[in-house]
Amino acid sequence: MAELAEQSGVSKAAISKIERAEVSPTAVVLVRLAAAFDLTLAGLLVRAEGDAGRLARAADQAVWRDPDTGYVRRQIYSRPDHPQELVQVDLPPGRQVEFPASAYARIRQAIWVTAGELVVHEGATRHVLHAGDCLGFGDPAPVVIANQSTLPCSYVVALVRT
Repeated sequence: MAELAEQSGVSKAAISKIERAEVSPTAVVLVRLAAAFDLTLAGLLVRAEGDAGRLARAADQAVWRDPDTGYVRRQIYSRPDHPQELVQVDLPPGRQVEFPASAYARIRQAIWVTAGELVVHEGATRHVLHAGDCLGFGDPAPVVIANQSTLPCSYVVALVRT
């Protein structure tokens, strides 16, 4: 546990509480833990939920809610033996999620906004995306994904492990 805490930057106490199901981890904590295991967030969740095969039925897709932001993440498709992952996210109005650059190591991803407006800060670059817009990410950098509007925002994340 000490090694995981050191590699992830998540305290041993927090890891212990997560293991005992005393707290629900935030997206940022899960990303840090996944990176420590050299996994994407989806890879970590797939291992926790089990492998359902090549067909991902809507009823079987894992859904997770971030306790801090209220964002809802549906794992549309992910398999350990397939390099591509698809995730659908609903981000409530006025909320944001921050990810360290390490979350983007060994992956390439794009975000496609399906409803609402999304502001993406990728390092020092700011992008404003509207429904139908798609952004391909560049080199790993800290990222802030924000819904600065008064309406919900939905988007799809397509990523490939490199």
